[in-house]
Amino acid sequence: MNGQNRADIYPGLEVDIILKKDQRSGKLTRGIVKDLLTSSAFHSRGIKVRLEDGQVGRVAEIVEED
Repeated sequence: MNGQNRADIYPGLEVDIILKKDQRSGKLTRGIVKDLLTSSAFHSRGIKVRLEDGQVGRVAEIVEED
């Protein structure tokens, strides 16, 4: 699932984000959502979040639980 809809994302969710410095390479960083920083319900490039370790980026993928 992509990370464009704010309703799909909540604190405690495991996600892959793209950090600002990795936008060109597309390198993903995995972590647990701490805060949602985008206030709109939808964002074409992904909802911006802060991970528990403090990193900020846009959600590229929501990690599906098996």
